[in-house]
Amino acid sequence: MQIRRLHHHEINYDLWDKCINNAKNSLAYASTWYLDMVSPGWEALVAGNYEYIMPLPVKKKYVIKYIVQPILTQQLGVFSEETIDSEIVNSFIRAIPYFSYELNLNERNFTPKAAILPNIIVDLNYPYEYLKSKFSINTKRNIVKAESNQLHIDQSLKPDEFIRLYLETDRNFKIIHADKIRNLIYKGSENNLISICCVRTPENEVVSAVGLLKSGNRIIYLLPFSSVKGKALSAMFFLINELIKEHAGTEKILDFEGSRIEGLKRFYKGFGGVERSYYLIKKCRPKFRK
Repeated sequence: MQIRRLHHHEINYDLWDKCINNAKNSLAYASTWYLDMVSPGWEALVAGNYEYIMPLPVKKKYVIKYIVQPILTQQLGVFSEETIDSEIVNSFIRAIPYFSYELNLNERNFTPKAAILPNIIVDLNYPYEYLKSKFSINTKRNIVKAESNQLHIDQSLKPDEFIRLYLETDRNFKIIHADKIRNLIYKGSENNLISICCVRTPENEVVSAVGLLKSGNRIIYLLPFSSVKGKALSAMFFLINELIKEHAGTEKILDFEGSRIEGLKRFYKGFGGVERSYYLIKKCRPKFRK
């Protein structure tokens, strides 16, 4: 397989997005609009007439160029409408033109050389009562608690207000990546690719919210936050339960993006979430990345 490296200006956006949209492992993270927001100037590896593609999120520090997984982008790697086996994945890895990389591959990109990471999803193609039967006791208890607090769902929160509230929460990356978060929410909302769902108290105060990324049949739990009051009221339990209730019986998948943090993993699995593996490859991280 002949793989060629393309600089950003050489990428054909139409062919790229056609490949992503038709890919068996399609993910919105690899769409041109999304990559432009989280990794400006990204490059690519392409085989054939865009039959197989792999985005390269390139960054530069001092005079060193390297590849690192962008913010708010759980999985990248090789995408195609055709079968992707480990030999193809390894061919793309060998073709990476940079000495240093740390990159998450998607769940169809198995290679024995990669570390395994957990994603957590809920298949919503069942009636709500069946899905609810898979909830943990603690999750059910918190939903009852939230419902007793007379919370309600609102899907009319404006992007400006969502971003303000999100950036006011305690996040280590909020200053460094604030502009990327803003651009992503604005662009996604403008094109109906990101929707915002929030929880309000009877006094109309927003106590929890999430930015949901549309990705084929996936609903990706992309940007959640809860205030101190929201946590006390179990507002996020309420929000996710309502989300599951709304989409139950469809062919949708609720994608929590997983977590290696045990507390978050337990929270997601409490909604009947099951693990799906994706993969991490890395080589020679420079000292300023460690």
